[in-house]
Amino acid sequence: MADASFDVVSKVDRQEVDNALNQAGKELSQRFDFRGVNATIAWAGEEAVTLQADTEERVAAALEVFREKLVKRGISMKALDADEPQASGKVYKISARIQQGIASDKAKQIAKAIRDEGPKGVQAQIQGDQLRVSGKKRDDLQAVQQLLKAKDFEIALQFDNYR
Repeated sequence: MADASFDVVSKVDRQEVDNALNQAGKELSQRFDFRGVNATIAWAGEEAVTLQADTEERVAAALEVFREKLVKRGISMKALDADEPQASGKVYKISARIQQGIASDKAKQIAKAIRDEGPKGVQAQIQGDQLRVSGKKRDDLQAVQQLLKAKDFEIALQFDNYR
């Protein structure tokens, strides 16, 4: 019998992020507290979002609106990395990035946690921006999933290809 395995990944559905961004943009254009402050939200590249408004408070509020929309769409806040508001001429801007994949230092940290605290006979291999966890027993793999859910690695983790 072959070993059972699953992949630990950190993926965000770009379409859901796009939908949240469009909903946030619509809300910014319609809400009375954003009238006259030129609040906008837009893509700034493949995985980056830019928010801007006339005041620091309004751009921070626009970021909160975007966060609410992401949560409603089922996207973890750990996947959003937002900077502090910065003055740029007469407007304030916030740059935010949507994090995809597991960085190598985080992958090593997760693999070490599995080795140290996980059940015996379970291996974790780093494969690019994801981890493959394999073992003889499916119960051990489920225990590893519970272990990873309980720990905070500061990134959004999902489990794929469970076989």
